[in-house]
Amino acid sequence: MEVFLGISAASGTGIGEAFIIPDAVKRSISQSKIKQADVDAGWKRFEDAIAVVTNDVTEKLASLPKRLPANDAQKEILETYILMLADAVFLKEVKDYYTKNLYNIEYSVNEKAEEYASTLRNAGNDYLAERAQDITDIFGRVLNEMLGIHAFDINKVPEYSVVVANTLSPTDMIVLARKKIAGLALSEGGLSSHVVILARNYGIPAVVGLNRASFQKKITNGEVLIVDTEIGEILADPDAETLAEYGKKIQIEKEDQEFLEEFRDKPALTKDGELFKLYANIGSVEEAEVAAKSGADGIGLFRTEFLYMSMAEGSPHVSARSFNEDEQFEAYKKVLELMKGKSVTIRTLDAGGDKFINSVEMPTVDEKNPLMGMRAIRLSLAYPQILKTQLRALYRASVYGNLRIMLPLITSTEQVEACLKIAENVRAELESENIPFDKKVPIGIMIETAAAALTSDCLAKVSDFFSLGTNDLTQYTLAVDRENANVAELYDEFNLAVLRLIDLTITNAKKAKIPVSVCGEMASRKDSVIVLGGMGIRNLSMGPKQIAVTKQILSQITVKEMKAISSKKVTKI
Repeated sequence: MEVFLGISAASGTGIGEAFIIPDAVKRSISQSKIKQADVDAGWKRFEDAIAVVTNDVTEKLASLPKRLPANDAQKEILETYILMLADAVFLKEVKDYYTKNLYNIEYSVNEKAEEYASTLRNAGNDYLAERAQDITDIFGRVLNEMLGIHAFDINKVPEYSVVVANTLSPTDMIVLARKKIAGLALSEGGLSSHVVILARNYGIPAVVGLNRASFQKKITNGEVLIVDTEIGEILADPDAETLAEYGKKIQIEKEDQEFLEEFRDKPALTKDGELFKLYANIGSVEEAEVAAKSGADGIGLFRTEFLYMSMAEGSPHVSARSFNEDEQFEAYKKVLELMKGKSVTIRTLDAGGDKFINSVEMPTVDEKNPLMGMRAIRLSLAYPQILKTQLRALYRASVYGNLRIMLPLITSTEQVEACLKIAENVRAELESENIPFDKKVPIGIMIETAAAALTSDCLAKVSDFFSLGTNDLTQYTLAVDRENANVAELYDEFNLAVLRLIDLTITNAKKAKIPVSVCGEMASRKDSVIVLGGMGIRNLSMGPKQIAVTKQILSQITVKEMKAISSKKVTKI
């Protein structure tokens, strides 16, 4: 047996066979001259690659259920791909360029595809811009086939395995959760990374920060692994005695969960009777179903970007298209109905950073520091049609429940006012179309930057409520990348600067008489729940599986005790 140390990220114990996910290979195309004698061989490789990709796309098209309207957009994309792969005019242009310049075939194909896409993209026509993305997507697949680059299909991960990887995307986690995997062992990822947050939400034990050289290179597929998050370690090839010991540990954890069930339907009361409201953080309709069964007082954060991201699920080579209004409406309506009148706070699209969404309406931006760049509300205001479509779907769904709309990564009142203007236009449109909606849906903002916290008195004048996103607030305040395991020890939500920004926000919300809640990871840990409670927070939003645990924590402490603890944290010098 060998033991590998890491950082405990999502609690629990897991036992399963290792399944190693290979790192993605980035396409790199060099330019080189070829001999005239090699032209035919190069062109033959191109034609063979086209045949392989065409067959694959044709199979995907044939496998789509015929009667599901939601598949119409995917069907149109796949049919467009097939036509493009057989476009005689474009293929002739590639061949002429290739034979005239005698550059290697990969370079020639890439140059002509990029040139064609650029022309369409700059034509000033939405339809042609969409075709530009199609060109890039499908001939990118052809190039990958020629270069021997084949994207790993996350759906191939077997159930009940321990997944070993350098890193994963949030979309990968959505798929893996449905696979009922036993645990995660990652080299990268911080304690507040989105992958780790999803692991906690789904109850998947996770250890991150494992030394890649000493861990991944020594692990083989099929080898039995134990994920021990109490210590933060992975045990490889355990003996029978160790397996039995951890088997008992898993059984005890199950019994603990059963004990917590008694708190599920009880109100969240402190020892001295103070009422808290505990909401759920979700990213899908399926998670809303879990939240409804977990005793949640509602939904405090619906991360809609995961709806967009999941559109590409199962089709790694097919670009995700815009999540259209009707599809969004159906998802939001379902969540509102599931919560049966309880408050549901739905956040507008928070794309960018580590949450990559490939959409024709939202061109990919190559940024050196994406977490500080075009993400969240900045993207929505740069491409307002995205926000308008989402707001239309949200307002249409509003008649089916108790909806609140939340804007992410706000840093100024001007951003809020711009969004409110778009919302006003959407309401006017719906009214003119005689589409029913709730005219009084509250629109609030996330406080997740120092800029927002420091100007929260001003922001309170244009916001119906605040929600503290403590993950990003900590990251941006301390200049610590929360996805980076190398600086994980610097990521501290109890840093005095972070606590004082939280305290200032709470004070300004109270002065403006608007509700304030916390939806970051601070909302679900024992020590931070106590500190936040002492600071005056009574609304907390967390992963559904943490709700019963938090109710138990609150039942064991008084408000006076919480205030004493938090006072020491906030006033320390």
